[in-house]
Amino acid sequence: MEENTEALIKRQDYHENCEACKIEKLKESNSGIPFKLFFYVWIVTLAAALPISSLFPFLYFMIRDFHIAKREEDISSYAGYVGSSFMCGRALTSLSWGVVSDKYGRKPIIMIGTITVVIFNTLFGLSVNYWMAISSRFLLGSLCGILGPMRAYASEICRKEHQALGMSVIGTSWGIGLVIGPAVGGFLAQPAEKYPHIFSKESLFGRFPYFLPCLVISAFALVAFIISFWLPETIHIHSEESIAQGSSKAALEDNTYESIQSPEMKVSELRSPVSQRNLLKNWPLMSAIMVYCIFQLHDMAYSEIFSLWAVSPRKLGGLSFTTADVGEVLSITGFGMLLFQLVLYTWVERILGPVMVSRIGAVISIPLLSSYPFIASLSGLILLLVLNFASMLKNVLSVSSSTGLLVIQNRAVSQEQRGAANGISMTAMSLCKAIGPAAGGSLLSWAQLRQNADFLPGVHMVFFMLNVVEFVGLIFTFRPFLALPQDRDF
Repeated sequence: MEENTEALIKRQDYHENCEACKIEKLKESNSGIPFKLFFYVWIVTLAAALPISSLFPFLYFMIRDFHIAKREEDISSYAGYVGSSFMCGRALTSLSWGVVSDKYGRKPIIMIGTITVVIFNTLFGLSVNYWMAISSRFLLGSLCGILGPMRAYASEICRKEHQALGMSVIGTSWGIGLVIGPAVGGFLAQPAEKYPHIFSKESLFGRFPYFLPCLVISAFALVAFIISFWLPETIHIHSEESIAQGSSKAALEDNTYESIQSPEMKVSELRSPVSQRNLLKNWPLMSAIMVYCIFQLHDMAYSEIFSLWAVSPRKLGGLSFTTADVGEVLSITGFGMLLFQLVLYTWVERILGPVMVSRIGAVISIPLLSSYPFIASLSGLILLLVLNFASMLKNVLSVSSSTGLLVIQNRAVSQEQRGAANGISMTAMSLCKAIGPAAGGSLLSWAQLRQNADFLPGVHMVFFMLNVVEFVGLIFTFRPFLALPQDRDF
């Protein structure tokens, strides 16, 4: 019955000039992987991800230069609020962007988001005080609603058997952006100090020492904006007149379909969402979002803490790294993530299933994070080798867990609901990610004040709390907390 209904929709509602119809026809006739579209998706997603964490390596120094913190130990706390402002803005608008993308299409939202990165990420690099920095980050998060619609888009441009790869493309690009972004920030911040033979202190980049990394990322976002012109729309937007004509034509061609259509049923009803039930009552969707948000809270707090911990002085339990040192570590980490996601993830997910991948990632992460405070006691080449390995492994595990849960979310709803569903996911995730940097920065500042405590002194407390959140996420991957869609085994 359902297959016949879908066939009726296809016969009655195919329009030669509709990009979404062409995509559906292509998926029916070609079982291959749409590599070109996946590449476009990868570029656009990367452009949206790069500015999120690119500030972490230099944020400590930026806050210091604003002279708003009274004590050195307070810098991490102020830095956390700047990091959270982006996610606060995104939490307020993600659902709206998802609903709008369901109604007016994915492509307009993608284009608005990429041009937003160009404008407001540039303004952040030109910030002259603390409040300008917070405001530009908040507006960047509010107006860049790419990720939710992009997740839906990646699952709509390919056949169902390739959806795991589509989510892996999103997860890989996003994860690499969250790692390469800090690498760009680390290498290019304060260029007049690092590369005095190229940039003088009187130049634009000398007067605005954190502008160069923002400018580079904004330039990449401009390229993504241009590429988005070539993205085909996946939402069917047809006029009522053309729908009615298609209905009449299909009825004349084949009357056998009348048996599966009640007299009262109209084509517009067939094209409406399969179910009008409230998405908030879709437990497979909401449970996947809940688990996903817990892991994202952990990952965002970790990203903030790692960069701040690395640049903190040794006397406070840090590594006394420069921004360039942090950038180098995160560059190597990003390369390892790219190799894993492109070469191994799809194979691992096919064997173990997305849920088991998430569980294994959480189990391995807990002892790994417990080792971080002891890494600070190392030095020289051994420190670099161990830290690079730990950072790469941690980020590979994190992005693998997130990708598996994204697959579950998109399979829990129909195509017509994916924009709104991903909007709900983005809103909840953004709230958690807004808490992550603020909580992580404040936690690190507090921990650095208790170096001589008897129980979990210094940064030991920081990584213990990260493990608590990771353990909670692990527990929630089991029933009855996580309900799975019924269409396949997970």
